[in-house]
Amino acid sequence: MAEDFSESLTPPVSPFAADGQCGLAAARPPCFCCFEAKDDHTGALSPEGHLGRGSLRRLLLRLDPAPAEFETDTVEIFGFTWVTETALVESTKLLFGLFRQTFYKLESLVQSSSHDFGQAGNLHYESEDLRQQCVTFLQYVKVFLHRFLGPPLDAPHLHPYEQLEQQFPSALLEELFSITLLTGRLKDLPAGVQSAFSMQNHGKIFPPSWHLLHLHLDIHWSVLEILHAVGHKMQSQVVYAHQFVNLTGENLTDASLFEEHLCSLLCDLTALAMGKYSKVRPTETLSSDPFLCLCTKELWVLLMYLLEHRNKVLRTQSFWSYMNSLLKPLVAGQPAEERFAGLPAHVKDPLGFTWWLLTHLAMLGQYSRNGTVQKEDHLGDNWTFVEGLLKMTCNPRGGFAEEQVRMHVHCCLSLSLLWEPSTAAVSTLWEYYSKNLNASFTVPWLGVAGLGSLCKTPLALLEQARSCCSPAALRSPGHTQLYRSANSFHIFLRVLALCLGQDKAGGAPQRQIKGRIYSKFSSKKMQELSEGGLMNFLLLFLVVARQVDLEDVASRACELLGFLPSNCPPAHRALVWRGQLSLLLLFQERGLDGGAQASWLASSFNETAKEFYNKTTEVSRRLALWGPLGSYLEGVAEVFETSASLSLSEEKLLNEGFDWLLPACRQSELNSVLSFLQIVLAQLRRVHQRSVQSPPTLAWAPAPACAMKERHLAVASALWMHFFPFLRSLRLSQTPPAQLADAAAGFTLLAFDLPSSAPQDLQPSPVQSIMQFFGWDDMVPPLVVTRYLPHLLQNSELVSSLSGGSSGAAPGSAQSLSVRAWIRCVLQQHLYKNPDGTESKTARAIGEQLGELTRLVLRLPEVDGILQRAGLPSTAARLEPTSALEMFVKAVGGVYSGLQLLSERSAMVNRALDYIGDILKYVKPYVVGKNQEGMQLAYWTVGCIVKHWGPLLATSKAQQLLFRIVDGLLLPPKLPQQDKPLRDSLPLYLQGLSVASSVSQSQGAGLKQQLRSVTRRYLDHFLPASPSLGVIANHPVLLGACEATPTPRGAALRRTVLEVLCENFLQFKGHAPPPRLAPVLMFLLELLRRNGDTDASLLSLPLPCLLRCLMLVNEPTVRKTSTDALQLVVERCAAGSTERPCEAMVAVLRSFVEENVGVYDRQVYGVLETVAVLDPAVVQALIPNLTLCLRNVEHKRGLGKNIALRSAYIKLLSLLGQSGQMEISTLESD
Repeated sequence: MAEDFSESLTPPVSPFAADGQCGLAAARPPCFCCFEAKDDHTGALSPEGHLGRGSLRRLLLRLDPAPAEFETDTVEIFGFTWVTETALVESTKLLFGLFRQTFYKLESLVQSSSHDFGQAGNLHYESEDLRQQCVTFLQYVKVFLHRFLGPPLDAPHLHPYEQLEQQFPSALLEELFSITLLTGRLKDLPAGVQSAFSMQNHGKIFPPSWHLLHLHLDIHWSVLEILHAVGHKMQSQVVYAHQFVNLTGENLTDASLFEEHLCSLLCDLTALAMGKYSKVRPTETLSSDPFLCLCTKELWVLLMYLLEHRNKVLRTQSFWSYMNSLLKPLVAGQPAEERFAGLPAHVKDPLGFTWWLLTHLAMLGQYSRNGTVQKEDHLGDNWTFVEGLLKMTCNPRGGFAEEQVRMHVHCCLSLSLLWEPSTAAVSTLWEYYSKNLNASFTVPWLGVAGLGSLCKTPLALLEQARSCCSPAALRSPGHTQLYRSANSFHIFLRVLALCLGQDKAGGAPQRQIKGRIYSKFSSKKMQELSEGGLMNFLLLFLVVARQVDLEDVASRACELLGFLPSNCPPAHRALVWRGQLSLLLLFQERGLDGGAQASWLASSFNETAKEFYNKTTEVSRRLALWGPLGSYLEGVAEVFETSASLSLSEEKLLNEGFDWLLPACRQSELNSVLSFLQIVLAQLRRVHQRSVQSPPTLAWAPAPACAMKERHLAVASALWMHFFPFLRSLRLSQTPPAQLADAAAGFTLLAFDLPSSAPQDLQPSPVQSIMQFFGWDDMVPPLVVTRYLPHLLQNSELVSSLSGGSSGAAPGSAQSLSVRAWIRCVLQQHLYKNPDGTESKTARAIGEQLGELTRLVLRLPEVDGILQRAGLPSTAARLEPTSALEMFVKAVGGVYSGLQLLSERSAMVNRALDYIGDILKYVKPYVVGKNQEGMQLAYWTVGCIVKHWGPLLATSKAQQLLFRIVDGLLLPPKLPQQDKPLRDSLPLYLQGLSVASSVSQSQGAGLKQQLRSVTRRYLDHFLPASPSLGVIANHPVLLGACEATPTPRGAALRRTVLEVLCENFLQFKGHAPPPRLAPVLMFLLELLRRNGDTDASLLSLPLPCLLRCLMLVNEPTVRKTSTDALQLVVERCAAGSTERPCEAMVAVLRSFVEENVGVYDRQVYGVLETVAVLDPAVVQALIPNLTLCLRNVEHKRGLGKNIALRSAYIKLLSLLGQSGQMEISTLESD
């Protein structure tokens, strides 16, 4: 047998090794390799590491460390070929010597390496090769132990190889011990090597120091692996290092070496973590771990699994036992145990470091044997040691500040998330916080982020409690950054919630904790609570209420809050109410009736509101009381907004306290109350509509539906009783609160949805009754109306009901009243401007609201129907209010004119009068005031109505209004100083009055007289003293009478104007001409020139006056203007007459001659000469009359022939052609 092995005992080369067998298998053995690990949020370790490659799993399952490796007969190690099955036994010292040489080479590279980047690549690859040789050798040792090492033999005669095999475990133990001496302690590595831990190089090129450092980690772990494998292979027999024992006299066994190396490694890793902890801020407790790189984290995981496995299999100490033994002296300030010698004696904040290290080590328990993070914990808890740490944290003698306590409790929360929560830990923490409830728990250097914030609303308070009951996941940013966003008490509440939530059946631990919480509060304790303490109390009970019996906890909270003094500060009262409302929200969340809580809260609110109303209450006290009152409004609003059914006694929160509160509010406070009211009204309507639209389908469900409606009626009744009377009292205020209209609209819609809930005085038509109060009453300010009506008119169902007259009034009347309100608001929109004419805030608001109201009014079915019948453009485009009003007025007038039936016309008159109401009352403020823009709008609007509704206003029903308009606006005793509005709109009035007077059957004469009076007054008022074409051309009477194409209506107005002009402005008194004759004639000329009238009867009206002016006035301007006007009259008459000469002109001229020829002699013939030049035929027709008049004059005078007069007459006849010559001959023959 010796011969069989003789040749293989000649290392390092076997003569039987074939060239093809000299190559080592290609796969690299597992090693610590952090540069290939992805630094992501999953925390996954390197896939090439011991965990990623399954090395740990195979070790613990006692499987082959590398089943695909070292399968050939030979193996290449350190550049030499060895026999795989015998090399380690036969050449133990040689192989380990080569290992040391290789290790020394790598150390030499580290010492001799420079910062020459040109050599970096070569150094990296050389260092990597040396490390791989060492790792490969260690892997070979593990494989060899698994495959070829067996238990010792008891045979008396052994083969030399077998003898070597018997000695191999001892020799291996000695070599491993020498390796530990070679590598030394991790903590003692040179700083240059340790700096490789923090190397931020994610590339593929690393310095030799990085490779050496990670080789140290490989060696330390491999030594433990090999020692564990030796113990397993030796079947728990103790292996002694015989040579070491013989030389030193000290025992060295596999177990002692494992223990010593393990403790040193744990000590070194802890020491390295201490160095990192010195740079960790409290805010980074969970985001900054104690692992210098991922490889050290993996090493911790490997140690954790190995020790837990040995604890279960070999009954040795567990991982936590080792760590507790290591850390306990550190925390207590005592010397470390001998086996942990070398741990630094001084560390920044030993207790904080222990919490930090322990928490992160516990989190490693979530790593599986493959190196992936899982939810379950594989390590087990260490609560016994942690509870001791908590007692140190909570010990008053420790004097720990909030920044330290917060960190410790944060770590405790992390452990509670990892392990099953500990009742003992919660009890220890509660003992601490029960004594410090009034503390601020702030960290000054955190700034605003570190300040404890008081939740401003019940919902925010409940949300905070909910966040405490649902802590963020362990590794999430929400959890790691909790130190910044929550104080230590809030973090404790998360721990408490976890502990209470683990026993949903209400077991003993839950009852125990609840009892301990209750026991800490007494009457004295409650009265000593500060504002912050009270906030903490409320948050505590909310958390407990969420996790355990809500009704019991809420009852206990009310009982304890009852111990607070009645004269507690308003801020305390606000907090109490906020907490109570948060409990109500919690009741709602669980579908429980909170009537008892609401009654308690309502009573407290009522008392505070009375004090707020009391006239003897000081102003400062009233200001302070508004704090809790305002918070009550916000909280109750949240209760209503979050309620899905409003069937849990919410109406009790709307109590008589509001009867006291509303009258005492200032403007800003009242706005808050009205905002609250709108929220409640909207939510009640929303919930009620949802319950109506989604009726229950089950047979047994109608009863609950009826009960729900009763609860809705109860809420509505409370609103009607405590809010609506106050709103009604404000409706006529000249400075109404901004949201009065919104709240009133809310009540209107509530009356539409729940008409039976409205008070008796609004029945039987509550919707129209409220609309009358806030929208249709002429006394309500436009600011309210323009904001109130849009809320209602945009509700199609409401508009439909008003259109159908279902609410008790005649069909269409509601819409007519809405149109009237709109017209009034349009007319009065300028009342709220500043005295200097600039827009005030109120005026701007009215303008904006009026635009929306205009859009909605034009969409009313009644208005839309009128516009369509009138053929006016679509109202889809948004119109400016005044333009829309003009369009509507035109439409009404057009529709009326197209009606044929008397009944339809009569109904239309009624509707039209409903639309405009008492329009003179609406515009009166402008007429008596000095608002130029308002006056302009008033005169223009009424003028549009008069013009376009002329036929309508002429009816018997509307005539009275028309007379009032004329008397009030056109013929007042005294005209306004600012006459521009009247000047601009007068044409409208004249045109409308003219039409009305022509169609009126009963009052036609009266209307004509009114028209003549208006014309006469304003002809005089706007006529300049001297002729000015610019002024006269823009005379309003002239503008009203002119039209591009003559129409009968226009001709009627011009006839009236000419009649007034002739009767009142062109009448001579004897020889004296009328005043302002030149401007009057200029006006007449413009009137004739601008109109193409050809009616001789109309044109001949001014003819006598013109003839008289030419006859009696020699002023050049008058004569020229008269001549021009005469020329227009003569030419138009000639052109328009079907017969020649024009009989109308002949009659006028005949009368003129008969009246004047005996008085003015030759002047008459001179005027006729002018006419003869223009139209000889007309004068020719007068020859008999002229001759007769001549002879009559001569006869009366009795002097015979009047030579001068005959000469003038003959001169005229000479212009008349043959007829004139014949008459001359006759005269000469006399």
